[in-house]
Amino acid sequence: MSIQRNIQNQRTVAIRSGSARLEGDLTIPPGTGAVVVFAHGSGSSRHSPRNRLVASGLNDGGLATLLLDLLTRDEEIAEAHTRHLRFDIGLLAERLDAAMAWLRQDAELGALPIGLFGASTGAAAALVAAARRPEWVRAVVSRGGRPDLAGDSLPLVRCPVMLIVGRADSPVIELNRSAANRMTCETRIDIIPGATHLFEEPGALEQVAELARRWFTQHLLPHRVPAA
Repeated sequence: MSIQRNIQNQRTVAIRSGSARLEGDLTIPPGTGAVVVFAHGSGSSRHSPRNRLVASGLNDGGLATLLLDLLTRDEEIAEAHTRHLRFDIGLLAERLDAAMAWLRQDAELGALPIGLFGASTGAAAALVAAARRPEWVRAVVSRGGRPDLAGDSLPLVRCPVMLIVGRADSPVIELNRSAANRMTCETRIDIIPGATHLFEEPGALEQVAELARRWFTQHLLPHRVPAA
């Protein structure tokens, strides 16, 4: 593992998952009481401006964040041509599991509750990982996600799940509703008016960040009352 620190209490980390070396950006705000791991969607990375905006909102709310590349650099290059890994939900979930195991061994964050934030296919990976590790994952948020791809793992999820979808993303709304009907845990669907799949409309991502902050604060930091 290699770590590079700077004065903003951010770390660039390397996490091993089998033979793969995964890179991530870890941000720890002062007094944090929980950490949220981000699983990006198809064709994206930890540098996604959308996920980074949401992560910044969580940091402002006192939540640590780990923005993680679920594919190695070589895999991303190959994936751009073959697209053979973006729907390999099992592989992506295994790598989320490795990231959580790494967090559990961290001296500063090891005892903190964990949340997962997934976008697109990353949402399915987050739900599979939550089903596999109910003792670790306390809450999940999906943004424009494909939770339906979690398949038979959906009824096994025990933690609270929030599904955020754009109003103009009609096919994905129905997929989210179908997935929610298969889950037995606390589930909430929030639909952002006017938003499309990537939430590129003015103010849409800010609404996502606020909803996610409130959900994670409620379920990871119950002693803190979310701001109005």
